[in-house]
Amino acid sequence: MSIQKKGDPRTIRSRDMFKNAVFSLLSEGSTISNITVQKVAAEAGLNRTTFYLHYHDIQDLLTQINDEILNGLSDEIMALTHAIDLSEKQQLTQLLDYIYTQRNYLFTLFNINQFEEQLFLFIKQLVETRRKNIKKELPADYVAIDIKTASIVGIIMWWIKKGMHFSSDYIANQIYLMYKV
Repeated sequence: MSIQKKGDPRTIRSRDMFKNAVFSLLSEGSTISNITVQKVAAEAGLNRTTFYLHYHDIQDLLTQINDEILNGLSDEIMALTHAIDLSEKQQLTQLLDYIYTQRNYLFTLFNINQFEEQLFLFIKQLVETRRKNIKKELPADYVAIDIKTASIVGIIMWWIKKGMHFSSDYIANQIYLMYKV
């Protein structure tokens, strides 16, 4: 039995099917503790042997999904911290566009992991970098980075959980109006 390579289209397709199956089960009300390899494989329309070609167990699958989404979010934020040709509002809109594309996964991860803490750290890094790049001196009574970050994360969490009918551009504009820097 040979393990398929990461770039193999069959591997990518199988992993996506398992990932979607886990999120489908979780969104239907299953909890992590009652999700089994058999349930995930059945939901994905694949067999257990295929599952074990890619993952050790359910926790390994969840860890890889979490890492994949966090790495994507981290890459997006790193690109934005180095983007000098985009306005602050354009950067925020671009970040929210990425979050929007991942919304179904993020909503589930918010409910099962400490994902909110990771999002907080990424947004805080972005806010800190933006403040360091400002040419002018900020007033001493300017909003603290942690408070600004917490409010932005709170808005993003609300948007993912209850406000998806608003566009990422609209939400970015609302945040931008609240915080100019």
